[in-house]
Amino acid sequence: MAQTTQRPAPAPSRPKRAVETGSGAPSFFFNGHAPRRRALVIAVSALFGFALTVVWSAEFVDRIIGDNVADTLLGHSAKDTPIAGVLAGLAFALATGVAGTFTACNVAVFSALAPLTGGASRSRRGRMAAALRPLSRLAFGAVVVSAAYGMVAAIVGSGMPQFDQSQGGSGLSGRLVQAMVVYGVIGLLMTYLGLAALGVVRDPLAKVSQRFPGAPMLFMGGLIGAFLVGRPFPLFRQLFRDAAESHNPLYGAVAFGLQSIGNIMVMAAMFLLVTGFFGDRLHRWMTQRPSRASALMAAAFIAAGVFMVLYWDVRILARRDLIWYPMAPWAM
Repeated sequence: MAQTTQRPAPAPSRPKRAVETGSGAPSFFFNGHAPRRRALVIAVSALFGFALTVVWSAEFVDRIIGDNVADTLLGHSAKDTPIAGVLAGLAFALATGVAGTFTACNVAVFSALAPLTGGASRSRRGRMAAALRPLSRLAFGAVVVSAAYGMVAAIVGSGMPQFDQSQGGSGLSGRLVQAMVVYGVIGLLMTYLGLAALGVVRDPLAKVSQRFPGAPMLFMGGLIGAFLVGRPFPLFRQLFRDAAESHNPLYGAVAFGLQSIGNIMVMAAMFLLVTGFFGDRLHRWMTQRPSRASALMAAAFIAAGVFMVLYWDVRILARRDLIWYPMAPWAM
């Protein structure tokens, strides 16, 4: 009787992974799980940022939205009423900060929502309490940078570049050049952070965040505070002049700090609402496939970064007839 040899049972096939691990160790901006279609995430996010520059109407956002919100909060015309005294200036700073939420020099602040999402699942009250910690770090970073700039503005006075309205042969004033440089650099930083969230490049804050977990949110807050350094929003220029002419460093610091607080109030309220009502569901959705968190964070940063670079460095040149750039008729 012939002996039959039993073949070993084939090893069970492993299920296909939904994500692929990117390069580098997990960190704050990169969780170690990159989406399979990283190129698609980059392309769609960049296209969204570009499309936003094409349709963006500064006149509608600055005047119709910004001015009306400021007038409603202050109870009078913000542009036509002089700032009378320190208390009036502080109220003006906070109100115009809120009014400038959706301006082109501040809309990128909403990209900070991405790294705040996906907290641990817990009760609604617990989620809300836990959400206040990263928000407080974000606010602190923004206030430190903006307050320091406010002190400089009060000390130096109206000789700073943001008061320079003279235009050279290119039609670019010193104030506009400063805005182009500041927002261009911030836009490049945000784009880099988006690529880091996908594992394409190294997380620049990986080592720091390992020792100081709160450092990345402080850094994000610092970027938001730096928005004031190049901000051309007319109502902010009005506050800037008042602080510069006061020559009071304390007033300049507090006023600029309140401006930054106003800039993030709407974003913070949105984050708390999402955390309170959808935080548990959002957390489960992200933990089912960790690459979703990477894609969400990357998309937010890349879209914001591309928007800032194209809007503040390329579209401005087109507005001065130096180059051609596509713009919607209402954005001309």
